[in-house]
Amino acid sequence: MLSTPANTLPSHLPTVIDVTPKQLENYAKLIYEKIGVTISPQKTTLLSNRLRRRLRATGLASYDDYYKLLRGAATSDPEWEAFLQEVTTHETYLFRDENHWNWLRDTFVPEMVAEQKAGKRKATLRVWSAACSTGDEATTIACCLADRLPVMPAWQVEILGTDVGAGAVAQARLGAFSERAMRLVPKNYRQRYFEAGTGGACASLKAAYRKLLRFETHNLLEPLREMPFDLVVLKNVLIYFDAESKKRVLSQIKRVLWPGGYLITGAAEGVSELVSEFESTSGWLHRWPGTK
Repeated sequence: MLSTPANTLPSHLPTVIDVTPKQLENYAKLIYEKIGVTISPQKTTLLSNRLRRRLRATGLASYDDYYKLLRGAATSDPEWEAFLQEVTTHETYLFRDENHWNWLRDTFVPEMVAEQKAGKRKATLRVWSAACSTGDEATTIACCLADRLPVMPAWQVEILGTDVGAGAVAQARLGAFSERAMRLVPKNYRQRYFEAGTGGACASLKAAYRKLLRFETHNLLEPLREMPFDLVVLKNVLIYFDAESKKRVLSQIKRVLWPGGYLITGAAEGVSELVSEFESTSGWLHRWPGTK
């Protein structure tokens, strides 16, 4: 029987000793403090497995040593990036949630165009894809806008995608997607906006449309230093936040929405009581009151 303390990983052992419940609790608190994500008790096994991987990768002697490393590092540190890649989910694909994109093409864009023709707005449009992961959602937005905005060059369009993970942002900047990510892209969109991928990618967004996109790292709990947006898309991320963190995130969203601007959330995000200041419909569409 090994006499090694339960929280120690000798360098010669191929198997990592189990992390203790107290150590898991400390890591869960740290994740919450840093990015606002709650690790539920049901996910402690997942967290435990991911910690084992990082301990092996870093060669540190104990879970406590790894905790101290993360505790003292900024979320921009490469090790935080590696850790977040392990404990957060980046499963995404283009044109997920068809009803959202139908609204964007058939209601939102015509509304923006009508306002511009009536002299109520300039021919500018700003969209924020928050927690954008590898850029699938932001790229979907670019395709929809390019399809429905008349005389596209006459409009100044900027789509900002942000994610806390630097690795996800780096991937998003490539504009390259797998066949799995592309599986719901309409055939005519594939032909118009994408070209054959390289380096193992199925398809890449054409350069002309990639110019509409900008990707940056950003923690949703922190202020975003940007001009206001006409539309913010924040989907499938608030389910990982508790009520207090959701309030903090939504307060940051409100700061950067034009009056009359829209917010799209996932239908199961659990924010109905937190968006009472918005004019909400459909459970996922929320309009910030007022006019620009």
